[in-house]
Amino acid sequence: MKQVKLGLLGFGTVGGGTVEIINQTLSEIERRLGGYATLEIVQIAVRDLTKARSADTKNIPITNDPMAVVNNPEVDIVVELMGGTGLAKQCLETAIDNGKHIVTANKALIAEFGNELFAKAKAKNVIIAYEAAVAGGIPIIKALREGLAANKIEWLAGIINGTGNYILTEMQKPGADFAKVLKVAQDLGYAEADPTFDVEGIDAAHKLTILASIAFGIELQFDKVYTEGITKITAADIRFAQKLGYEIKHLGMASRTPNGYSLRVHPTLVPKTVLLSHVKGVMNAVMVQGNHVGPTLYNGPGAGAGPTASAVVADIIDIVRASSQDSAAQIPALGFALDQLQSAPVEPIENIKTAFYLRFYAEDHAGVLAKVTAILAKNAVSIEHLHQEPNEDNEEDATLVMITNKVLESKMNEALAELSQMSEIDTPIQRIRVDALGQKSK
Repeated sequence: MKQVKLGLLGFGTVGGGTVEIINQTLSEIERRLGGYATLEIVQIAVRDLTKARSADTKNIPITNDPMAVVNNPEVDIVVELMGGTGLAKQCLETAIDNGKHIVTANKALIAEFGNELFAKAKAKNVIIAYEAAVAGGIPIIKALREGLAANKIEWLAGIINGTGNYILTEMQKPGADFAKVLKVAQDLGYAEADPTFDVEGIDAAHKLTILASIAFGIELQFDKVYTEGITKITAADIRFAQKLGYEIKHLGMASRTPNGYSLRVHPTLVPKTVLLSHVKGVMNAVMVQGNHVGPTLYNGPGAGAGPTASAVVADIIDIVRASSQDSAAQIPALGFALDQLQSAPVEPIENIKTAFYLRFYAEDHAGVLAKVTAILAKNAVSIEHLHQEPNEDNEEDATLVMITNKVLESKMNEALAELSQMSEIDTPIQRIRVDALGQKSK
């Protein structure tokens, strides 16, 4: 039986889970490999040699030098679980030069440097597998790249950051606000001490970059993704959204446009009739619209030792299978041969047309609403739904909440700039995009 030897870079939550799965499931893995190959972990690189290990590593050499692993002639597959884009990139480049296949969970590295890494890997005839980089245990990479290969993907939308989804879910509870819920998320280990990547949408933007590339056959273009976080969402917004039949979700959205593609991450009001709106807590979900299959939904745990390590080990199995084939028959990393990837334009957010939720305080007297609607109409913004209620903090004001019809972002920006100049309105004006995700607007 052929012995495929693995070297791990990083031994945190996912690294420990990977070792645990291989230790516990090796006989089943060998069955899936047809009995012709088995897996053996021959070296692990860690930051701290004195730290206790979350899985049994006896008889596995451990080093604090990751380059020792990528230069180890015994290692066939390097499993990169260390994160970051500095040292990790150097390690993968060296591993590729050494002819080693790679499995990684590093979405930032793939999103920002994948174009050059995939080209380098192709030149060296090695495979980079990265299912664990997006949505943890949900096999969304394989679904897009292989399961939906007969389709022209029209759009996709996903809850692809569990921390943000947990915060927005918990903010539905009475008395909750963003700061309190974030602290709980940090205490539970769902959010980092520095939560910027999660709450500002950077993590989701990395993942969306990868999904869009596979879906549309375009180059990875992380720097073109419009990115907006959830820090300005209030409990009042969540309450009003629910009253109007929506849930607020932090979505990564990619779609074809007449002039290219739209790639954006931002809070979105999603109708309660859309399944994606019911995904709660730290769960992830991705909705994909194909021209033949229609809408499909992929839902499951987006992080954690078991789910993410499951994707890592599945990629290892795929590499063992694929490396026994002619390289021409292997599935391209991004679903399209590198020379078939398009360098297509990504539309600026100002060119995108969506509906909007607006909330603001205005003086509660005759003529104010007429001025507001006149400014909106002047900028081609029509109101689909209007809700007004007293401002509990100031009886002189009313809270105005409205859902608009679809309008260009640039026109909405002009309308909001004019509204902000009205002396009768307290600024800032809250603005959140609305998307029915394929359903007809109400």
